[in-house]
Amino acid sequence: MEHRGEIIKNAIYQSGMPISAIAKQMGKSRRWFYQMFEQKNVTIDTILTIGKIIHHDFTQEIKEMYPKIVHEPPQEYPEEETVDYWKMKYILLLEEYNALLKQNKTNPTTR
Repeated sequence: MEHRGEIIKNAIYQSGMPISAIAKQMGKSRRWFYQMFEQKNVTIDTILTIGKIIHHDFTQEIKEMYPKIVHEPPQEYPEEETVDYWKMKYILLLEEYNALLKQNKTNPTTR
């Protein structure tokens, strides 16, 4: 497994964005960032948030991120006959289903 803290650290330094600016947007301290750089297992949600702020796509460096980031449908769909088409369709439906489950947990209906 890759060292996620190191990957994030390298991406932040390459972006040229100050750590203090990123920390402020996330509501964290600079110290929190330096401690996070030392962690091998940083959560995918944290990585996604940092990626959005610094405009960096971590999917090439961190393979576990692929299913997590499929929230928007792709611009072009593969041919219907291919495995990729059905895989993408399944992932999109699963993400929609998970969003509905999460919505029902936060807004339970009375029966």
